[in-house]
Amino acid sequence: MPTEPFGIGHFQLVLLRRMADHQPGLVDDALRELGATHTDLREAHKRWQARLRSRTFPGGERRYRTALGRPETEQERRIGDLTCRALLWPVPLWPELRFEVLCAPDGGAIWNEWLVRAPDAPAPPLRTTADLTPWSCTVDEAARAFPPATPLPPDAPTRSRLALTPRPPGPRVVAHFTWGLLQYVNPEP
Repeated sequence: MPTEPFGIGHFQLVLLRRMADHQPGLVDDALRELGATHTDLREAHKRWQARLRSRTFPGGERRYRTALGRPETEQERRIGDLTCRALLWPVPLWPELRFEVLCAPDGGAIWNEWLVRAPDAPAPPLRTTADLTPWSCTVDEAARAFPPATPLPPDAPTRSRLALTPRPPGPRVVAHFTWGLLQYVNPEP
């Protein structure tokens, strides 16, 4: 795999590399499904990091187009007063999800990059915090299911955290996400 052109198979390993910190068992299952090893995972991550730090490799949305090909969906999106471009790619490991890149209208700066639910895939039923199981939902889905959700500062690159109000009412919890996918929940400190 290391000598092959970098593509979606490698990129899935990059996503899994960050998730292995919190869900090693799920990552091991995913590696078996992909026919990959931990060595493949580390090598893909190393290659991706080299691309991010390279002065000659394209930046912005071109970085993702080079690695993942043409997006499945490309659209203009308004977020408050800002207009951005949303690019979405399928991720075979999670067929119900898409990898979304939000970038400046000119394709330069990347504003956000994470996994989101595919437009035609139903959101998971999230009725209580017991439904917040690893890899069950995305940031947006948890925020909608447990308002008011309060974004917290990320604890590392590619990670997000939300303070959520449980139902039935009780102490708030913090949901931890990697690449936009839920990893675990703990009580709010």
